[in-house]
Amino acid sequence: MNPVKKLYCRTFQTVFKIALPFLPYRKPKVVGSVKALPDIILKKKCSKVLIITDSGIRKLGLTRRLEKALDAAGIPCIIYDKTVANPTTVNVAEAVKLYLDNGCDCIIGFGGGSSMDCAKAVGARIAKPKQSLAKMKGILKVRRKLPLLMAVPTTAGTGSETTLAAVITDAQTRYKYAINDFPLIPRYAVLDPKVTLSLPPFITATTGMDALTHAVEAYIGNSTTYGTRKDALLAVKLIFENIDTAYEDGSNVEARRNMLHASFYAGCAFTKSYVGYVHAIAHSLGGEYNVPHGLANAVILPMLLEAYGEKIHKKLARLAIAAGLADEDTPCSEAAGQFIRAVKDMKKRFGIGDHIPEIQETDIPKLAHYADKEANPLYPVPVLMDAAKLESFYRILMTETGETSEETIVEKGDTGHDRTGN
Repeated sequence: MNPVKKLYCRTFQTVFKIALPFLPYRKPKVVGSVKALPDIILKKKCSKVLIITDSGIRKLGLTRRLEKALDAAGIPCIIYDKTVANPTTVNVAEAVKLYLDNGCDCIIGFGGGSSMDCAKAVGARIAKPKQSLAKMKGILKVRRKLPLLMAVPTTAGTGSETTLAAVITDAQTRYKYAINDFPLIPRYAVLDPKVTLSLPPFITATTGMDALTHAVEAYIGNSTTYGTRKDALLAVKLIFENIDTAYEDGSNVEARRNMLHASFYAGCAFTKSYVGYVHAIAHSLGGEYNVPHGLANAVILPMLLEAYGEKIHKKLARLAIAAGLADEDTPCSEAAGQFIRAVKDMKKRFGIGDHIPEIQETDIPKLAHYADKEANPLYPVPVLMDAAKLESFYRILMTETGETSEETIVEKGDTGHDRTGN
């Protein structure tokens, strides 16, 4: 990266870090069951609910407990279940129309990151009906109170139930962009392990590694606070202690609950401290090829950690201690290496490969441009990289044969849950 751009990026990030304590961040109120929502809705004097989810979740009957609870409380609900992985502007427009046509005054995002992001974007369009989503792209472009917004995550990974971001894909250009503003933070996050019990093992793994990526990128960045470091360390601890159990025994309620809380804490961490190039690259791949976000993050994470080198060894060492991989006496470089190896081993255990076969050589300059545009100057990464440098990672991610890997087939073939995130 040229010196002028580097100076601009670091100056922007420093100003933002200084401003952090004065910005209106908040954590959603945590609710342990969907059955608690009707009382909250009534207390907030809302009368009609729009549930935003996807067809897979609807078919699995995961919304049924919530529907029954709302019906018992006399609260009518309308369901939009056409959300796709990497939700589009069309999804948002359809859901907004449903909200307005039915006189709704409350929104519940029920699903993975896509459903929750779609719900946030719908809320933004309701709050600002004369402004397009594209014009809300970036930071602090909403600035208006949304209708009552609740989030019910069915995957333990995206952290969207606690973040200020909604990631949307333009239906025409396939450009994937983020809307970031404080009103998008849901008022309530429902961490109900029962809605995650049917999550298939591979999706459990990729979404869990999505949460791990959130925690790691937040922790190794340059804009951390005491609170975000604490949340990130707790998230890493919970993930390493529970992800294998959740993967091997999906009916283990305690492991599912702990993974939901890990995802929540990781979301709290990166909401303030942001993510990095792993996410920027993953978002470009999701937008262009519809690669599931959790899968992309899992594949990319160890590659970027190695690329950052000694710059992050001390921080990785602390993550290794939190994960139970090292102790206080372990040399930083050794502990950092143990952490990276543990991430690679985790990928291997879960059948996650090292490549994204969808990548086309001719697309790489465009993909790197998107990643550069997303990350710089916003993300306070430990090592700055420009588009030219980012291109090299896409080439590493390509397979020589171009054959589709088994894990990609499994991930894309499962429709039980929404599989993207932030």
